[in-house]
Amino acid sequence: MADREEELDVRRKRLQFRSWHRGIRELDLLTGPFADRYVPGFTAEQLDEFEALLLQSDPDIYNWLVGHEPIPEAFDNEIVGLMKNFIQDS
Repeated sequence: MADREEELDVRRKRLQFRSWHRGIRELDLLTGPFADRYVPGFTAEQLDEFEALLLQSDPDIYNWLVGHEPIPEAFDNEIVGLMKNFIQDS
């Protein structure tokens, strides 16, 4: 059980780093603070959803989060909803 939690902690730290080191600074400023706030408490399933989002292109993610383009059905999930709320409240 401890190995599983250590594996999740490594994933969390990696995703936090990736959230702050995107290709465009504007996206860093959206995903980085979000990751710092929420990723430490994410379950494995939530980490999967967040990681899948981060694999998309920076312009796509940015446009979805700021509402310039509709969110594709495949990414219209709990994590993206949480991110949009976080951005609106910031």
